[in-house]
Amino acid sequence: MLARVRDCGVWALCALFAVPAWAETLPGQTVTLDDGRHEHTLHVEVARTASERARGLMERESLAENAGMLFLYDREQPGSNAYWMYRTRIPLDIAFIGGDGVIRSLRTMPPCHATSSRDCPVYPAGAPFRAALEANAGYFDAHDLAVGDRIDLSAWLAP
Repeated sequence: MLARVRDCGVWALCALFAVPAWAETLPGQTVTLDDGRHEHTLHVEVARTASERARGLMERESLAENAGMLFLYDREQPGSNAYWMYRTRIPLDIAFIGGDGVIRSLRTMPPCHATSSRDCPVYPAGAPFRAALEANAGYFDAHDLAVGDRIDLSAWLAP
């Protein structure tokens, strides 16, 4: 009986480490994007902590068509802050968003297949931001979303 319990404990411990932390998804919510003519809904995971933001969408094999990740910050970030695609396998668009919900800049980021993070390009925001929204590459163009359009962040950021 003790051997079976021990084996079960070893299996449970192995199972715990078999799913790396970066593979876990965060709780999902929705955001509304408004181009002035249409509203679009995107289902997002919300990254609030430094470790959640650092993990981002690393090691994901795919992202659903109308899905993304919303990165939130406690205070405005400088436009020189940048994102990278180290260990990120899918091409992404990123919108850098002001505290007022206005998209301040957009970038498209191809995957980085380098084995060292130093060899991956960085994508600076180019404008101060309070949040960043990643979606599949081409999402913003396909929905006619551009700099100056709005994303409703009222559920997360106070005006």
